[in-house]
Amino acid sequence: MIRLSIGAQRLASHLVAGLVLLVLAASPSHAAAKIQRLVSPGGIEAWFVQDATVPLIAMEYAFAGGAAQDPSGKPGVGNMVAGLLDEGSGDLDSKTFHERLERRAIELSFTSSRDSFRGSLRMLKDNKDEAFDLLHMALTSPRFDAADVERIRAQVLSGLRRDTTNPTSLASRKFLEVAFGDHPYGRPGNGTLDSVPTIDVADMKDYVRRILAKDTLRIAVVGDVDANTLGKLLDKTFGTLPAKASLTPVAEVEATRPPQRAFVPLDVPQTVVTFGGPGVRRHDPDFMTAYVVNHILGGGGLSSRLYKEVREKRGLAYSVYESLLWMDRSALFIGNTGTRADRAGETVDAIEKEIRRIAEEGPTQKELDEAKSYLKGSQMLALDTSSKLAQALLQYQLDKLPIDYIEKRNAIVDAVTLDDARRVARKLWGQGLLTVIVGRAPQAAAQPAAAAPKAN
Repeated sequence: MIRLSIGAQRLASHLVAGLVLLVLAASPSHAAAKIQRLVSPGGIEAWFVQDATVPLIAMEYAFAGGAAQDPSGKPGVGNMVAGLLDEGSGDLDSKTFHERLERRAIELSFTSSRDSFRGSLRMLKDNKDEAFDLLHMALTSPRFDAADVERIRAQVLSGLRRDTTNPTSLASRKFLEVAFGDHPYGRPGNGTLDSVPTIDVADMKDYVRRILAKDTLRIAVVGDVDANTLGKLLDKTFGTLPAKASLTPVAEVEATRPPQRAFVPLDVPQTVVTFGGPGVRRHDPDFMTAYVVNHILGGGGLSSRLYKEVREKRGLAYSVYESLLWMDRSALFIGNTGTRADRAGETVDAIEKEIRRIAEEGPTQKELDEAKSYLKGSQMLALDTSSKLAQALLQYQLDKLPIDYIEKRNAIVDAVTLDDARRVARKLWGQGLLTVIVGRAPQAAAQPAAAAPKAN
């Protein structure tokens, strides 16, 4: 029998920092939606919103693992698996598998993120049986045919070659190396030009065997389907997976302490600057304070301090942003901008100056009040599709938040005080920055930065 625990929910955006993803809402039907905790007859659990506004069903799901579970000498295995699971399964070759997806307008995809292996499934209500059947086949009997493996490998390698001349890609990769060294978080999730050619079918089958298991599975479903029907579909799709994953332990790690600076020479017109440092973990009591004060510094778009100082006052860059990024075993704050090569040093100086100022002085009461008002009022505007809502509900589960989190969120924002904001600003930015500069920056830009003065 299906067991449901129903909590009235208003649905809102997930707080993301860098990596991650915000979600859905806007229509009155979504705003009043009820999130149900559904447990199928076979014990598969999902967060579920029944919504018959349109005859669509969207499902997002994830297994613990992701790129952090790639073998240490072969980064990119999870990424290769994600590219191949929908390239044929069982007795269906790649062409036949994709023809069945296209015939029924079924959208099926997989991605390997830092800490999880994720999947997405979207279909018309009338095509749900075939959609879930195809997903079951992809998860339980992938073919990994040689021609498909080499085609996907060639696509990955092509992207990696493009990245060698992309300053933003180079800066992001170098920043993670500086921040995490030889920890799994410091490895490129898509692999490298050296590692991807060495990945074989045995590596990918071993990854599937270790990662795709029921004990770490998290599911979110939004759409026009009733609970009993969904429970049966979940059992049919996921019920035969192994009971337990076989994960390699990933050590806790704190990002390298600032200040540090790295320079990557690249002959491109625009210099890219990526900057950041140790962040705040999702379940740290200071997380919401960090989120609010980060909005003031660099997450508030046109209203942020960095935008005003770097773009409006000095005209150094078209855009500049900063966000929080949290992982299962660590956290960062990370920002990015691009500027003319001859103004790279001036841009870095302006960013560091504003970072020091907020670390020493904190925000003003007016900035804090405006940030809190925006963050409380804008959450619903981020919600507009069933797929995005499902993404949000999945992220809440991965972050181990309660099912009624959205009902509590505004009160958590309101509880942030000016003293909290000033204290957490010192905690985040008082040590300065890890900075990576990619481009034709002056040689001086490659020299180590002087330590930023500590705030009292």
